Formats: sequence, structure tokens, C-alpha cells
Amino acid sequence: MNYPVAIKNVSKSYRKVKALSNISFEVNKGELFGIIGPDGAGKSTLFRILVTLLKPDEGEAFVEGYNVVNQFKEIRKIVGYMPGRFSLYQDLSVEENMNFFASIFKTTVKENYHLVKDIYSQIEPFKTRLAGKLSGGMKQKLALSCALIHSPTVLFLDEPTTGVDAVSRKEFWEMLQRLKQQGITILVSTPYMDEAGLCDRVALIQNGEIMEIDSPEGIIGNYTKNLYKVKTDKMFEIINDLRDYQYTDTAYRFGDSIHFTSKQENPDSDELLSYLQGKGHDNVQINEIKPDVEDCFMALM
Repeated sequence: MNYPVAIKNVSKSYRKVKALSNISFEVNKGELFGIIGPDGAGKSTLFRILVTLLKPDEGEAFVEGYNVVNQFKEIRKIVGYMPGRFSLYQDLSVEENMNFFASIFKTTVKENYHLVKDIYSQIEPFKTRLAGKLSGGMKQKLALSCALIHSPTVLFLDEPTTGVDAVSRKEFWEMLQRLKQQGITILVSTPYMDEAGLCDRVALIQNGEIMEIDSPEGIIGNYTKNLYKVKTDKMFEIINDLRDYQYTDTAYRFGDSIHFTSKQENPDSDELLSYLQGKGHDNVQINEIKPDVEDCFMALM
């Protein structure tokens, strides 16, 4: 099978820092594939290799069958790329940026307007506004429109929702679902674990290494421990008290609670309750919950 994206044993270092270590995976045609991991995990380095801005130190990578090192010119004609930072010309207007990027690929906005209509129409009323004066969500839509104007077959989006509001994040992922329906293969990186569930498959990455690749449901299905959500009136002190508990396997802060797993095969929540009450905690709440992708990521770490 010819994969739109195929990576074989790719490694990359910056002097003594190993950014990527022996990365291998394939992405299926028309798939929305997520690269999920925190800052510094290697996501941007991987994307820069795939869009031919960096060369790997070891291994091979292919986009639509083209080698990223030897056939970079062919790849640049067929991919769309949104880097992590807004990189359009801030002193050009919305319309001027669109026309400029269309002209690079020897096309016009008019010719390919149907490709970006759903997205660009939302910012077209502001087409005379300078790109640098746009809000975060509008910059995001302009960057995506410019990345799509030449009809790419593979779209690389490096942390596209970082720094934008929750409504814009939701709208952006809805746009990606519509683009996927057009047959475009999409790779998106994000540090937001909750966005993993919006992908067909995800690769969990940390310290330049892939920890697991599966559907979000498959990753959660591989979580075998009993997971508990713990809350008390003394949330500041509880993390240290839980980590001192003899049966604690893991205890991490998740929002306004602690997610807890036990070394016991059959955890005794009453025993944990007694322990916390003995440490001076009142109104203790211990509830067994289902894990999400973030819990799985923490377990894999």
C-alpha cells in the first residue's frame, strides 16, 4: 500500500539534544492523524522534516511516495503547512496574503475559491484588514486558507489551536472534519490531550519517542488499572499525603482533583478514605472513573 505519509526509523539531533529517536509510522489516505505530546516532545521537528525544511540525521521519510531529502521540490508542490507560529505577512492585508500565496503556486484565489470557501468566507468581510491586526482565531483561519489555496493532498498543521479561545478551537476542528471528507490527509500536532479524541488515530510522543499509536478508543482500552478521582477540602496538601500512602502507584493533579491509582490489585477505597481522614482531610470524595487519553499518556510516561 502506498501511504500518503511514511516514516522509517527517523532520528534528529540538535548537537547533544536528541529531538527525535527512531520514529516510524504510516498515515492512511484521508486520515486525520494526531501527534499528541507536550512542548519539547519533538512534534515541530517531525513536521519540519516532513515538509522538507529539515533533513533527518537517520532514516527515511516519504510524502505521497516522494523522499523528503531527494524529492523536496515535488513535495512542496503538493503539501499544505501551517507552522506553530503565525508566519504570514503581518503588514499585508488578508486579501493580499491570499493572493500572494496563490501566486506562488501559479494559481489564483478565484480559481480555487471553492477549496477555501467554508473557511475564508468567515474572514472575507475583513479582507482589507492587515493580518497583524487580526484576532487569534481569524489569524488561524487565514493561515489555513493560505495553506489550502493550491489544493494540497496532505495538510500539516503544527499546534494550530495553541493560544486561541475555546470557541475558535471547536470551530477549527469542525473545519478539519469537513476537509477530511474531501479526501485530504491531515496531520495535526497538539499539546491538548482532549483534542486526541477528535482524530482517527493518534501517536503519543514524549522526549522524541513514540510511546503508542492507536485510535483514541484503542489507547484508552489498553489502560488496565482502576482509576480514582479524589477531592478533599485540602487540595493543596493532598498530593503529598497521597504520595506518602503505602499503596499509591500514581497520583497526579487533574484540574480540581487528583487522579489516583493503587498498587493493590483490588484497591480498597475505604482504607484510602480512613488514611486521608487520619491526615486531617474532611469531605473526602473518592470516585472510580474512566480514563481519558491524558491518563493513558501519564501511565505510559
